[in-house]
Amino acid sequence: MTMTVGEAFDRILGAGTPFHLVAYDGSTGGTPSGRVVRLKSVRGLNYLLTAPGELGLARAYLAGELEFDGLDEGDPYEVMRLAAGGLVTRQLGPRDAAELIAFVGRTGLHVPQLPDVETPGPLRRLAHGLRHARERDAEAIRHHYDVSNSFYELVLGPSMTYTCACYPTDTATLEAAQAYKYDLVARKLGLEPGMRLLDVGCGWGGMVRHAVEHYGVTALGVTLSKEQAAWARDRIEAEGLTGRAEVRHADYRDVTERGFDAVSSIGLTEHIGVKNYRAYFRVLRERLRDEGRLLNHCITRPDNQHPGLPSRGFINRYVFPDGELTGSGEIVRAMEDEGFEVRHHENLREHYARTLAGWGTNLSKNWDDCVALAGLITARVWGLYLAGSRVAFERNEIQLHQVLASRTGPEGASGFALRPRFEPSDA
Repeated sequence: MTMTVGEAFDRILGAGTPFHLVAYDGSTGGTPSGRVVRLKSVRGLNYLLTAPGELGLARAYLAGELEFDGLDEGDPYEVMRLAAGGLVTRQLGPRDAAELIAFVGRTGLHVPQLPDVETPGPLRRLAHGLRHARERDAEAIRHHYDVSNSFYELVLGPSMTYTCACYPTDTATLEAAQAYKYDLVARKLGLEPGMRLLDVGCGWGGMVRHAVEHYGVTALGVTLSKEQAAWARDRIEAEGLTGRAEVRHADYRDVTERGFDAVSSIGLTEHIGVKNYRAYFRVLRERLRDEGRLLNHCITRPDNQHPGLPSRGFINRYVFPDGELTGSGEIVRAMEDEGFEVRHHENLREHYARTLAGWGTNLSKNWDDCVALAGLITARVWGLYLAGSRVAFERNEIQLHQVLASRTGPEGASGFALRPRFEPSDA
């Protein structure tokens, strides 16, 4: 008897899956009362078979070959939450395995055309330089951040801040939480009028403008995204901050100035590569004066044993090419090995889950406009990425750490009070 798609689904996932499959061959599988998922063609099945797991599922969904009944494409959080907790592959016996192999052979297995927005695999990326070489880093940044400033305005909201917010209360809005985050960073850095701040990986200049306007500093931001830099310069001029705030389209390694009082790095470390941490922190330390402070804010893993991201995973192929994560312990070790004295360290994991929920709400609310600006497939990528990341933060699969350090002077002066207070409410 020829196995159906629905039977294959049950053999692999068993009866406990939270989904009910309706397949193109007329068969069904999974839990009858589960969330309905429709596999529309052999092409969609080939996506799933040639890249088992999240990448195959993403390809089939992005190509329109996999549909979920009742799915909010702008915010597919509920589907991602069910998938994270309910897709467990069964251990197959010899007979099941043999029948599944025969089933796969009958599908005419091949890799269908990949969705247009997928980046090349690791070997093909070598044509653009070695991993984390300057040209390849710049290309990876362009892929993710140069989608469209108008698109980001719809998703991120008025703050144009694409990093984890910090929610002072359960009822705080996304905008209030982003402002609170900038205040928290400024207070950890001890910013005061007349100081000089360097913000590396500055995005659309949110930290630069906030620090200049509210703390009276002079600030320089650098970003590898030409679109971000142009937007930030326009906003600096519009807000009357020219002369005190500057954003350059440049690599952080090309900043020639020295003697900064503080350096903020908010969401850059994920892009530089774990093996480059020490060189990265060495450059930042060289830009600081003695007793100057560094605040490093980045996504991390919950352990220090698994650096990097799966090269074939959805995030690496569609969202952050060449992105790498590791545990906060590796970050602390690299900082200390380059002469920094770590003074404070905290995890904002739950805050990032809330931040992603806010961005997902914005994407859903502005779905038609986002599709018009970026295209349906790119908008779908963002829906999957935001919802999947939210689930990962909620499940403690990834974290967000802020690590504060000092370039302590040769005589041991750190520049910190005995009991410093950082929360903006203490001001």
